Amino acid sequence: MRRRRAGQAAVEFALLYGAVILPLTFMLVFVSEMLWVWHSVVDFTRDGAHYAATHCWMGDGSNVTTYMTTHVPRMIDMDKFQNGEAGLQISYFSLDPATGQLAPFACASGADCSAGCVPDAVTVSVTSYQFTKGLSTLFRLAPVTIPPFATSMPMQSAGCDESGNCLP
Repeated sequence: MRRRRAGQAAVEFALLYGAVILPLTFMLVFVSEMLWVWHSVVDFTRDGAHYAATHCWMGDGSNVTTYMTTHVPRMIDMDKFQNGEAGLQISYFSLDPATGQLAPFACASGADCSAGCVPDAVTVSVTSYQFTKGLSTLFRLAPVTIPPFATSMPMQSAGCDESGNCLP
């Protein structure tokens, strides 16, 4: 005697799809979005540090901040970097010849953007960034705090030429 088992495969597939395949697909998309943003923020800090190393020192880092907010790479949360919601920090350092340690830079003359006022290194950091777009808004997930990113570089030309003329 054969029993009729019509629809059993369809029910099993629906259960498997709804409980396993669909959540795994959403998880894969969410993780891919986060990795895309992660990579973009790493490139963003590198680009900002390179700009800071090749342009004039300004005590408040406003030239670097302006450059970075206008050159945000294409990504899901780029508006947070453009409007300042994700914190940008620019720190300049001088090398202490006695100890070989880096110390916060301060220009003795107090003049921004001059050939006599060039730090030895710069660090550009992205702080206080939380990933909140993409699938996280669809599912109303809590914001994911991304760890601070920092890139340090030695100063290169600092925006000054051999004759002492500096451009911001």
